[in-house]
This record gives sequence, C-alpha cells and structure tokens, in this order.
Amino acid sequence: MSTTVENIQRQISENPILIYMKGTPQLPQCGFSAQTVQALMACGERFAFVNVLDNPDIRAELPKVANWPTFPQLWVEGELVGGCDIVVEMYENGELETLIKETAAKHQDDEQPEG
Repeated sequence: MSTTVENIQRQISENPILIYMKGTPQLPQCGFSAQTVQALMACGERFAFVNVLDNPDIRAELPKVANWPTFPQLWVEGELVGGCDIVVEMYENGELETLIKETAAKHQDDEQPEG
C-alpha cells in the first residue's frame, strides 16, 4: 500500500498542471482557492485538482513535502509555482497564461487531438 507522500508524488508527476485546493474548481471552499482556480481557468487549459478537504492525509502531508504551509498550491510540471498571491500576480502580468499554455502544448499528445 502506498503512503500519502507517495500518492502526492505520483499525483504531481502524473499531472502536468495540478492544483491542490479547498473544494473543487466549480465549488471552491475558500476565497484563496476561488481566486487561484479562477486565474487558472481563465488560461483556458485543462488541469487536475485535488480537494484537500476530502483528503485530510494529503492536507496534513503536502505542506511538509512542498515546504509550503498553505493552500491552494499550484504545481506545474512537478514544480511548485506557489499559492494564491503568486498565481494571481502571475495571471495579472501574463506569466501564468504563458506558463500554462506552454505546458499544455507540451503535453497535448497525452490527450485526444481536438476536432
């Protein structure tokens, strides 16, 4: 049976764009998660998410793994981008969309081609 840390590492490695958040993209459960996911959705690419409220083991372990104490956390290609303030700032200056679109383009062969 895999440990929580192994699960986190697998999630991060298998999902090029991943947000750990409170709630879901459709129903965020905190203002910071809401702002972060709105910025991410505005970039127009698919992304994975983990609701840490449904996964208390991940909620407890991820801050230690990431060395980042709060949620949400945006991970892109295995690297922690940051939390709400950083993601919103990157969105406002255009960096986030560039990063997300470039990452999505690199990984688009992982998904079905668009018709």
